[in-house]
Formats: sequence, structure tokens, C-alpha cells
Amino acid sequence: MPDAPAARTYLLIDGENIDATLGLSVLGHRPNPEQRPRWDRVSEFATQAWGQPVQALFFLNASSGQMPLPFVQALLAMGYHPIPLSGSRDEKVVDIGIQRTLEALVDRPGDVLLASHDGDFLPQIEALLGHDRRVGVLCFREFLNGGLTDLANRGLKIFDLEDDVAAFTSILPRVRIIPIDAFDPLRYL
Repeated sequence: MPDAPAARTYLLIDGENIDATLGLSVLGHRPNPEQRPRWDRVSEFATQAWGQPVQALFFLNASSGQMPLPFVQALLAMGYHPIPLSGSRDEKVVDIGIQRTLEALVDRPGDVLLASHDGDFLPQIEALLGHDRRVGVLCFREFLNGGLTDLANRGLKIFDLEDDVAAFTSILPRVRIIPIDAFDPLRYL
């Protein structure tokens, strides 16, 4: 009898979406390098959250024919598998790549964590729920697509990139609803 496949978490990063949300909605400007998520912390969180190895996939738009080589090398050093995709200008290649990957995971064992706020993944996330797996989203809660937020009632775990994952080295200037049990006045003093 063959061995059962090892349990793992598939971590899919929609870097464009995280960067755009951070820049436009949180900071109000393009993030400086020191303001961006620490991707090593994200993969460490994914490993610890569900206590199993992580296969980390970072989707990049390479439609320009260029890849940010220093960033790709840094991702490789952190154990990520960069996936540079290209297509025509009107194709959302990162979204298409993530959608196809999520669809492929329906028939594979393993848990899934998606770093994105994007409702374009709603049908694929919905298809992953209800099976013998854990499914989660890493995001800024206040900017998560409402359809994905609603899936929390069906078992989708929602993890905040700043509060739960601790992906940042400094406190972000966010205005959001804070559960009283999580309120730390020292953060504001």
C-alpha cells in the first residue's frame, strides 16, 4: 500500500493585489521597500498556522518581458517558487494563474492559504471549502472582498496580515474596527 501524501499547505501570493491594497488603501502612496510585507514572515506564519510544511507560490506579472531579478532571487532564498506569467495587456495574468492553481488544488490533498483581497477568486475558494481541508485568506480584513468575508460562515479562515501574521516591521496607519479584546492602547500612545 503506497504511503499517504504528506500533509502540506499551499500558500498562493497575489503580490500585485497585496501591494496595490497596501499602497492605495493603507499608505496612500507606493510602498517603500521597508513598508512592504516580510514574505519570510508570511511563509513562517503559514507553516505555524496549521503545523505542516508549506509550498509557497508567488505569482508575478511579467507581461513586460522583464522580471524583477533581485526580488525573484530574494523569493527563491526564502523558499518561494516565483511564477512569472505573461500575456496581453488586457489579461489579468496573475489572477488567471492563481485561479487555475486553485482549480487544480480541488483534486489534490492539502490546505490552502491565499494572500489577496480579490473577489475574482471567490468561485475557486468556494469550491475548495467543504472538503477535508482548511482554507484561509491572508489580507487586511477591512479591504477583503465581501463575498470572501461571507465565506467565513462556511469555514474560510481570515488572517490579518498585520495583526495575525505580523508581516510588517512597523505599525501601519490603518483605521479599522478593533474588537475590544484585541485593543492595545499602547499602540496609539
